[in-house]
Amino acid sequence: MKTLNDLKAELLADPATRAAYDALAPEFETARELVAARARAGLTQQQVAERMGTTQSTIARMESGKRPPSLRTVQRYAQALGCRAVVRIEQMST
Repeated sequence: MKTLNDLKAELLADPATRAAYDALAPEFETARELVAARARAGLTQQQVAERMGTTQSTIARMESGKRPPSLRTVQRYAQALGCRAVVRIEQMST
């Protein structure tokens, strides 16, 4: 039986699959940061939603990484956590 890591390595060996996977990295990095910040704040998705005046399902979608939130939404999310959002532009590695 293959492990998840074995399957991932096998799939990512295909250049087209690797390119598609890598193209999604920024969205998933944003999602990971949102979830990590919420965990550090000790809040549930429901609590963040209430503070933002939205629904828990909206927060779940933001944290899924399937669709990147707008900068304004990230700022509102950060504010709901008692934080601030910081934008940084970095040189891409080659």
